[in-house]
Amino acid sequence: MNATINLEKKHIPVLLDELISIISPLYGGTFIDCTFGQGGYSKRILSNKNNRVVALDRDPETLIEAKKLLKKFKGRFRFENEKFSNINQLKISDHNLKAIIFDLGYSTSQITDLKKGLSFNSKGKLNMKLGKNFFSADDVINKMSYENLNKVFKFFGDEQKSKIIARNIIKKRLKKKILSEDLVNIIESVKKKYSKINKSTKVYQSLRILVNNEVSQLIFGLINSFKLLPVGGILAVVTFHSLEDRIVKFFFKNYSDEKKSSRYLPELKENKKIFKIINKKPITPSSQEIKLNPSSRSAKLRCVQKIYNHNNFDEFLKKFEYLLKIEEFADQL
Repeated sequence: MNATINLEKKHIPVLLDELISIISPLYGGTFIDCTFGQGGYSKRILSNKNNRVVALDRDPETLIEAKKLLKKFKGRFRFENEKFSNINQLKISDHNLKAIIFDLGYSTSQITDLKKGLSFNSKGKLNMKLGKNFFSADDVINKMSYENLNKVFKFFGDEQKSKIIARNIIKKRLKKKILSEDLVNIIESVKKKYSKINKSTKVYQSLRILVNNEVSQLIFGLINSFKLLPVGGILAVVTFHSLEDRIVKFFFKNYSDEKKSSRYLPELKENKKIFKIINKKPITPSSQEIKLNPSSRSAKLRCVQKIYNHNNFDEFLKKFEYLLKIEEFADQL
């Protein structure tokens, strides 16, 4: 998730031109921006007077930017301070819904706001809450068991030193409450070899994912977006790290392949493919975009078109059940 960290003052929407060319907003219709942030995608779509946008964001501070669009595009822009996993609860009577968009990265304002504590540059009490949370990173680091911390770091952050980092956290917190700078020191004391990325990146990534329930948010956001999207509509997702990209890739690919049933059994509706993949390989930023916005370097855009109505996603849920169970560790805090 470090790829989402843009320390420039101005937030730059990633793969904006590529995304817009795929969802074709010039023809007019309604578009749902599931991760409003600072409104980069919404503003471009609304630049055509025939378009409408419904935007969601769990972070209440995004309302500041949303209010500007509510005033400028009166009647064509709607904002909901809500988690995108609840997208199916939106009351949308418009049958001209063309696309649902996810940009899973963080905005510049979120990263540079040290009060949110998303960055390893933060000081003091750990936070990482983006709104509508039940616990913070402080609760995780200072209360969670060694076994659970190890699994969070390993599976959510792909941290190879997860065991020893978790063990050192337990030792340290017996003496004092661990603050953000303490956590960074613990990690650096374990990971002494040179690294191209900041040594704390993976642990902080894992904490952000856990605190904001990013795994379940993404899984149920995708499922519920499918339910809301009409046949012919486009689902587009920009990912920034391997965990979320793996989830999106499986969801798109698994349900774009028509499953073959036994010749001795009748054809099942559940075996029909429900997506048409628009881009066989993920679209990545050009060298020019990366130069302009280094934080875009690991972005991947995957897009599909819905071609069939079907709502049995048991296989998808089963595939990532182990990740959902790791999220449940927080229930014990």
